[in-house]
Amino acid sequence: MKDRLITVIGGGGFLGRYVVQALLRAGARVRVAERDPRRAFYLKPLGGLGQTQFVAADVTRPDTIARAIEGADAAVNLVGSFTGNLQRIHVGGAQAVGEAAAKAGAGAVVHVSAIGADPEAASVYGRTKSEGEAAVRAAFPTATILRPSTVFGREDQFLNRFAEMIARFPMVPVLRPQVRFQPVFAADVGDAVAAALADPETHGGKIYELAGPDVVTMLELHRWLAQTIGRDPSFVELPDAAGALLAALPLSPISGDQWKMLGRDAVAAPGSAGLDALGIAPTPLSAVAPAWLVRFRRAGRFGARTAVQG
Repeated sequence: MKDRLITVIGGGGFLGRYVVQALLRAGARVRVAERDPRRAFYLKPLGGLGQTQFVAADVTRPDTIARAIEGADAAVNLVGSFTGNLQRIHVGGAQAVGEAAAKAGAGAVVHVSAIGADPEAASVYGRTKSEGEAAVRAAFPTATILRPSTVFGREDQFLNRFAEMIARFPMVPVLRPQVRFQPVFAADVGDAVAAALADPETHGGKIYELAGPDVVTMLELHRWLAQTIGRDPSFVELPDAAGALLAALPLSPISGDQWKMLGRDAVAAPGSAGLDALGIAPTPLSAVAPAWLVRFRRAGRFGARTAVQG
């Protein structure tokens, strides 16, 4: 990886910072591509002089992706969305990255998809993620596909969002209480990208389902968060009819498509290759998350945990 130039599409986002950090640690030069490169300038201090570059690019505009990948040794596509034109973002964007990498003569491509990518998925998100995998493979057959479960980290909108609700309200509704997650630490996903790029002969053309060591239901996750931040709310398990109604309301915190996504477990398929196959030991929630969730305790790091009753 030493001095190889890697273009990271979407490198300024939540997951992007972890991918960029992993690549910089490996000695690579990183070109971060964002619609607005200023979003990624916070990454500058992470690399040495000249180790980071920034370029404007948009996956819905293939000409900008071609310019971003030109001259690069490899490319990483991190772009994903729950809103907007998912066909253009997930499918057209993946195709643009694959075609640009092939034209530029890049040696490797890593495409980050998601557990739940399935052409028969009920959600548009799941279907377009699956179609995106096919599109990048059609253009760049040796692309490595990484399918993370729900990704957590210090800056996430997953654990932090639920923890904030638990800290603020005495009663917390729980949607799909029995749906299962296998949360994966963002730093592990970053290391997985670096590992795949470091050995494309071994990992090229393969699919890896990235999941952590903990399998938890939505309700169990809420209870763990409450205990971790020392709160004791009552949890109300919403029936599916109520959840569907909530998702259909204007200004709802969850869209109808996200509601459909919650209809299936986000866990690795039995027998699938995962982090272990990339030489990475999965990080448990309890090993890292309490360090940043402490801000949701009543007295911050001086607050004590309490037993959860709800």
